[in-house]
Amino acid sequence: MKIERLARKGILKIASYVPGKSIEEVERELGKKRWVKLASNENLLGPSPKALEAIRKELPNIHLYPEGPCTILRQVLAEKFSLPERRVVISNGVDNIILLIASAFVNEGDEVVMADPTFPVYTNVTQIMGGRVVKVRLKDFTHDLDGMLRRVTRKTKVVFICNPNNPTGTIVTQRAFDRFLSRIPDHGIVVLDEAYRDFNEDPSCPNGLDYIKKRAQVIVLRTFSKVYGLAGLRIGYALGREDLIDCLYQVRDPFPVHRLAQVAAIAALNDTGHAIRSIQVVCEGRRYLYKELERMGLSYVPSQANFIFIDLKRDSEEAFRSFLEEGVIIRPGKIWGYPTFARVTIGRMKDNERFIKALKKVVKQRR
Repeated sequence: MKIERLARKGILKIASYVPGKSIEEVERELGKKRWVKLASNENLLGPSPKALEAIRKELPNIHLYPEGPCTILRQVLAEKFSLPERRVVISNGVDNIILLIASAFVNEGDEVVMADPTFPVYTNVTQIMGGRVVKVRLKDFTHDLDGMLRRVTRKTKVVFICNPNNPTGTIVTQRAFDRFLSRIPDHGIVVLDEAYRDFNEDPSCPNGLDYIKKRAQVIVLRTFSKVYGLAGLRIGYALGREDLIDCLYQVRDPFPVHRLAQVAAIAALNDTGHAIRSIQVVCEGRRYLYKELERMGLSYVPSQANFIFIDLKRDSEEAFRSFLEEGVIIRPGKIWGYPTFARVTIGRMKDNERFIKALKKVVKQRR
């Protein structure tokens, strides 16, 4: 029997998520080199030493199943945010929580509204569940909330807002978000993805916690991958009203988060010094990169995340290959519909300086 008749309807047409090139992948293609990866918005300071120590202590126990509900970590997060534990769910990275949201709330034919471009996993999970993806083009690289409201219908079940947005790093303001939320019908759930919020310096940016405490029909997503440097352990969480979070537990795996990730996350939360240093590195790096880009006459999108969306003024796929020759891995913007742009992670100062040195060579080639 043909696979088209066996597979779930529509999944064979889904465009697979393409992550940034890993160092291992590049080494297999081009050989070993002193690579710097600026393609996936990772914390180049690495994880907290306290997280590493917690992992070492937990290693002898990996023959045992993890504690399914992540009770201790939930308690720590609930206390940190002054929320009841029932408003917290933890899973195998924010990607998995996005899938849980689609599994719990999106029926076949339901509409899911999102920006274009934004994090592509929103599209993928909607298509898996047979929902209809409704994309609204960014306006000045930022969510067009008025345009998104115009696309909300009686069939709209979920609206995704990535704030700061990936790949542009832009934010919607609290005033704009409040207005937007007040006009969303009660059959719609707003998902506020705050994976990059820790790096925000704009006081007008909304804080998802405020809406959870008001019991709004909002689910807030956060991650340990960015500021806490635990991307390789895959651990993220959602905050929301009890009835919404209960629905996510209905579709959640019994053991989605392994033992090492749980203890590392708890230790990372207790190392505020490492988190503060990680944020400082990004804020200082942003200012340095802005200054260097302006000196070179290159335009960029001002960012509140740990990356910058830069117009290289040339085909970014070609530029990507040129950067590889310099040992630098970036993320070309073609997949988001911006063929001359690249998304570049902000790293340690030595990483940023190395990027600028490579960029000067790449720009020179264009001329």
